[in-house]
Amino acid sequence: MLLKIKRVPTVVSNYQKEEGRCGRNCLNKCCINGARLSLYTCKNVGEKTESPVNFLESLVLGEWEDRFQRGLFRYDVTACETKVIPGKYGFIAQLNEGRHLKKRPTEFCVDKVLQPFDGNKFNFTKVGQEELLFQFEASSNDDCEIRFFPNMPLDADNSPSVVAINVSPIEYGHVLLIPRVLDCLPQRIDHNSLLLALQMATEAANPYFRLGYNSLGAFATINHLHFQAYYLAMQFPIEKAPSSKITTTDNGVKISKLLNYPVRGLLFEGGNSMKDLSDTVANASVCLQNNNIPFNILISDSGKQIFLLPQCYTEKQALGEVSSKLLDTQVNPAVWEMSGHMVLKRKEDYEGASEENALSLLAEVSLSEERFNEVNTMIFEAIGFSIQEDEEEEEAEVEEQSSIDGVFIRVHCCPSVI
Repeated sequence: MLLKIKRVPTVVSNYQKEEGRCGRNCLNKCCINGARLSLYTCKNVGEKTESPVNFLESLVLGEWEDRFQRGLFRYDVTACETKVIPGKYGFIAQLNEGRHLKKRPTEFCVDKVLQPFDGNKFNFTKVGQEELLFQFEASSNDDCEIRFFPNMPLDADNSPSVVAINVSPIEYGHVLLIPRVLDCLPQRIDHNSLLLALQMATEAANPYFRLGYNSLGAFATINHLHFQAYYLAMQFPIEKAPSSKITTTDNGVKISKLLNYPVRGLLFEGGNSMKDLSDTVANASVCLQNNNIPFNILISDSGKQIFLLPQCYTEKQALGEVSSKLLDTQVNPAVWEMSGHMVLKRKEDYEGASEENALSLLAEVSLSEERFNEVNTMIFEAIGFSIQEDEEEEEAEVEEQSSIDGVFIRVHCCPSVI
């Protein structure tokens, strides 16, 4: 049975609704010849070297602020109200009425995590070049320097990875990382692209700057490979959740399951190298994709931790198993909501926000314990391990995640790196 639901797509570009020939400086062949954009190359492996430019403050947030001043966003996200919901978890609620715009609903297939790229639909080759911030790539293995080039050609023959603004931002500095944008990759995890996202988190070197990924069926709204990222100067609830170690892989990656958190998920950390950590999560993600299981990824703590969160909300929604009360909120529980940052579109929901309401939503997102165990078995078979708690440990090792100062700081201008 083909599952479809009526979806109202999120607008991430000012040119998302346009049809036909542009004449507006896009990334397609008609406009890209002669286009130039700054390029940041990070060190591929090993110890981080000194950068000629501060990545987070000068590039991501500085360029984002420039586009804000130029009026490229659909609304002022810094004016959105935000509060911490009282309770055990400390969920963060934001009133973002700007993302709740009346648009023509489209049919959205939710039962296929893997779908081919369709160039007739909106994709990131159609964005205006003024929405791009810079190119981002890893240096070659024999190049141990971080480099910044302020004015480099966009090479159509060597598809660049770019960072662009999200014109409907959730938070300050909300950007999109689009790997190899001109290759028109569908929204699916591959090893190289996940490593690039992890490198970006590492270069930012700030625990308040996170990257997220939504698969198709888990509230990705555009089938063109991309990650999202933004800056929020407080700890996400998921980052405070305790965890229970399952195993450590041969390459040093520790895999744990979340405990006492409303969404069941896995936490990956450590590894003998950044690539080891990335490859392990990529293998698990490919397994989920191949088994048609929607999922979300949060890259946290400057790339030191990766949360992998399978979910089932859209399937329940398509089958009519989600309450009308939840549906009326029109909240899309993607990676940010699953991590505890609730983006609410109606003032009544924001004013009445409670931990009970947040838990009700996340209960519909999370897999059941039985299904979660089945999915974990698939994942561990895919990465070459069986799920067995260490027999020498009679009790699970529970670790509180590294604590970040929980004081909320609303940022209206480029903050200093904390």
